[in-house]
Amino acid sequence: MHERRPVFLLSMVLICGAAISFAQNETTPGSSTPGQAIPGTSGVSSFSGSVPAKLVPGVMPLSLQDAINRGLKQNLGLLLSHADVRSARGQRWEQLSALLPHVAATPDVEASKINLAELGLTSIDGVKIPPSDGPFSYFDARANVTQTLFDWKSINATRAASQSLKSAAYTFKDARDLVVLAVGYVYLQAIADEARIETAEAQVKTAQALYDQAADQINAGTSPDIDGLRTKVELQTRQQQLIQARNNFAIQKLTVARVIGLAPGQEFEFTDKSPYQPLENMPVDEALKRACASRSDYQAAMTDVRAAEFARKAAVAGYLPSLSFNADYGLAGAHPSTATSVADVRGTLSIPIFQGGSVHGNVMQADARLEQSHERLDSLRAQIDSDVRAALLNLQSSADQVNVARSNIDLAEETLTQSRDRFSAGVTDTVEVVQSEEAVASAHEQYISSLYNYNYAKISLVRALGIAEQGVKEFFRGK
Repeated sequence: MHERRPVFLLSMVLICGAAISFAQNETTPGSSTPGQAIPGTSGVSSFSGSVPAKLVPGVMPLSLQDAINRGLKQNLGLLLSHADVRSARGQRWEQLSALLPHVAATPDVEASKINLAELGLTSIDGVKIPPSDGPFSYFDARANVTQTLFDWKSINATRAASQSLKSAAYTFKDARDLVVLAVGYVYLQAIADEARIETAEAQVKTAQALYDQAADQINAGTSPDIDGLRTKVELQTRQQQLIQARNNFAIQKLTVARVIGLAPGQEFEFTDKSPYQPLENMPVDEALKRACASRSDYQAAMTDVRAAEFARKAAVAGYLPSLSFNADYGLAGAHPSTATSVADVRGTLSIPIFQGGSVHGNVMQADARLEQSHERLDSLRAQIDSDVRAALLNLQSSADQVNVARSNIDLAEETLTQSRDRFSAGVTDTVEVVQSEEAVASAHEQYISSLYNYNYAKISLVRALGIAEQGVKEFFRGK
């Protein structure tokens, strides 16, 4: 029975250690999850991808601003948005072409021979005629000009296309802000993971020192074997966390490379860390006013409303008449050498009378699109209000958490020092020391998470204000 007791104790200690490790991994706040979606991009996966650039030899130093600059050149979401601008520009030209003059040249040369017998013409009044006649030649070369003088439908369709082009340009600018948000998110996650590796390495060293200390006391006969088992479990738990932290960091580096468009296999290192740079409090009313004036997605939504209004006018104009002009001038004759000048000028007034209800259907669809655009604008206005308020709240809360977590690290480390001294003096056992080590580890994790949350709150704030590119330079000024 006594022989089984050490095995039983060892099993219980290992089970408890595994439970502690599982609980720590499950409750770690702010830790990164490989493959996690980028918040703020509305589920648009294109901002998580990029078009890779060329491979750069050696190890590339990468600051936050460098990463953002690369993302603004290579990120897939931004490239697709730029293509949308070109497409909108083409659609505008397509609508504008209905109002611009169309000029065409139509040279025509013909030579023909007529079979009169095939037509049944064999004689006229008893007089027999030849079975065929010809050949005949004909030449006609003209320049034709067509111009719409008035078409209210085409005019409003062109205006709607112009507004759609402006909306696409605003959307492209908003995509740049989303790229800054996406790059900032993955970059800050990466440097937080890098800080977790440094913390985990320090914790492994501390756990190793405690294990060595316990082993010495066990060998000296001043501590029981259970103290050695506890410290061994604690050491292996910290080693497991270090392995996981290194793996998370390696995967997060791959995510950063994908978002900013680094070449596959590109070696790089982060030069910026996680500094704490407090910001001055910004009044909510001022922030909301600034956001409504600067948010590109809000400007795009208002432009979409104007485009829908012009589209409805174009649909209603289907009931109205239109006036066009056509003229041609050129040479015509039996042969180019004998051709003489010819001309033709005409004006056409088209009056729609009944078109089978197609105009009514177009108006109904235009009304629905206009109503949808108004609803999207109202929803976005409320969303901007929510984004700004949430960003300010998160900024204040995370700032307070940073201050508390920084103080908690000092308290936890002082507690650990006293626990180790008490253990060395034989006043306590390793339970107290292991608990103090866990408190230190938790305090460091809380600090890293709160610091990450604070820096990301600043990124979210500049995005909410619509000044992402300028705001990053203003809020993140150094390493």
